[in-house]
Amino acid sequence: MGDNKVISTENISARNKFMRQLLNDIESLEYMLKHKLIEDDKIRIGAEQEFFLVNEQWRPYFEYEYILKALDDPHYTTEMTRYTLEINADPIEAKDNCLTKMHEQLNDLLYKANNVAGQYKAKVILTGILPTIRMNEITLEHMTPIMRYYALNERTKELRGEDFSLHIKGVDELTVLHDTIVFEGCNASFQTHLQIAPDDFISSYNWAQTIAAPVLAISANSPLLMGRELWNETRIALFQQSIDTRATSYALHEKESRISFGHKWASGSVVDIFKDDIARHKVMLAKAIKNNSINILERGGVPKLEALKVHNSTIYHWNRACYGLSDGKPHLRIENRYLPAGPSTDDEIANLAFWVGLMAGRPSKFDDMPSIMDFKDVKANFWKAARYGKDSVISWENKDLQVNELILEKLIPIALYGLQKLDIDEADIQKYINIIKNRVNGQNGVQWQISNFRRLRQQYKLDDSLKTLTSSIYQNQQKNIPIHKWQPINEICCTHKNAITVGSIMSTKLFLVEDTDLADLATNIMRWNNIHHLPVENSSGQLVGLLTWSHMTKRYPKKRNEKEVVSDIMVTEPFTVHSDTSIKEAMNIMKKHGYGCLPVVEKDKLVGIITNTDLIPFSNDKHF
Repeated sequence: MGDNKVISTENISARNKFMRQLLNDIESLEYMLKHKLIEDDKIRIGAEQEFFLVNEQWRPYFEYEYILKALDDPHYTTEMTRYTLEINADPIEAKDNCLTKMHEQLNDLLYKANNVAGQYKAKVILTGILPTIRMNEITLEHMTPIMRYYALNERTKELRGEDFSLHIKGVDELTVLHDTIVFEGCNASFQTHLQIAPDDFISSYNWAQTIAAPVLAISANSPLLMGRELWNETRIALFQQSIDTRATSYALHEKESRISFGHKWASGSVVDIFKDDIARHKVMLAKAIKNNSINILERGGVPKLEALKVHNSTIYHWNRACYGLSDGKPHLRIENRYLPAGPSTDDEIANLAFWVGLMAGRPSKFDDMPSIMDFKDVKANFWKAARYGKDSVISWENKDLQVNELILEKLIPIALYGLQKLDIDEADIQKYINIIKNRVNGQNGVQWQISNFRRLRQQYKLDDSLKTLTSSIYQNQQKNIPIHKWQPINEICCTHKNAITVGSIMSTKLFLVEDTDLADLATNIMRWNNIHHLPVENSSGQLVGLLTWSHMTKRYPKKRNEKEVVSDIMVTEPFTVHSDTSIKEAMNIMKKHGYGCLPVVEKDKLVGIITNTDLIPFSNDKHF
């Protein structure tokens, strides 16, 4: 959770004061490490649960403030968008039945959130990316109105100097420009924390990097974005591209993204990780800090290192080094940021158990990772896991292994040993590690989503399929069962009868022509594909006209001038609507003017089209 009491760095004087505090914090941390002031006799685990709020139509629910106020509990806090919230579980010592305790608290807090949300006709959904999110729901007006998010947005845009470019290619492809960082709000994660002894931090951090790929692969749960099949864990690409401060350029730069896996093995101490981040990344957020951390140390106190924590919160390593206080004592921990939310809390705690077990059970031969594996192999493994999940082939000790084989034969034994080493109850160990085994041998979140989505799309429109998928995720989560037990969706639960806006029913995969194309090309495209409406764009991609079969057959003879172009025969300045236009309003427009279709535009760009055929399900509905 980031600090919300931050300020913009536009003021040079304020920024320089903050930088001075940042340098003081580095000096203070070095002093604490040298004099053994960092806690090293306890191992704690923690977690941050992000979740989506959805309305009765399974779309984002925006009035988070009512729910947050009604919850009235410090465990809950805001996230970047108005339709996401976060739960901060209480840190707990890694021993005995700690996994069950964390699971029970997480379930209790989610149950409470869901009950309160229900009072406002909303529901709580755990998933890496909400399938029903649309482009018009990730604008600046949907950002949570807190200074931290606005400052982060403005500073990121300032550093980048141009719109954000999102290009993710999987089975399908998504290419879009965006003018805010709100696209990052499509993500929801289950961030896990593990306290690490200072003297073992670098070895632990490098090991955390090494195991990231297989842990991510088996936990993947985010294959869909805007109705497109992309990566197994699309969150990884989406997060990196949606908040990237690097601008495109003709020059070849080696500048590292603020969202990264890293560029080399860590060395030295945890301070060297923080120093590298300060050297490589500009200060994005600042904070007015009253107390100098060095002075606090000199008085025998324990500094919070507020400046370091603020700057660190704007560097998004998938494994992030963190400093904090527990019961007034300073500690170090690794934050695992790559795990997605869902599919169930059983799965999330199993992911946590697998990761913690691997971390605690690290074989001694992996204490010095640079001597065992090339960093670029480990980094490549991570990106392969994000793309291909359980189908990944991982480079492990100079051998290529299928990820399922690696997990079953090498990693699960290490995790079992690590959990036993921590004196965690055997019942907890077996329960959660068996979930991982069953997921390896069965299905994970990606496989369940994709298989069901494809079957739904064979019979139903995109919007109906996505809403049904989201509804089924919710229903399965209420059963408190892990993903390997989820059954195929056997019935459609959401149809166009439930739709409210044009965006829910429009067709988005369109045939298009340019105004300068031959008219005969356009008419043939319509004949070949049995379509009666063809939008016309100019060379800049703006909608400038519309071809309709009825218009052409009425106004033009069968034999035309072969030199005619589309602009000669198109309807100019067609009436358009937005994706959030109500279906009722669209029906009235089409009925009043006798239109057979309406193009749907956003920011002068065509995003879809609705026709009379799309409106048939509503024709006899008394509400329309």
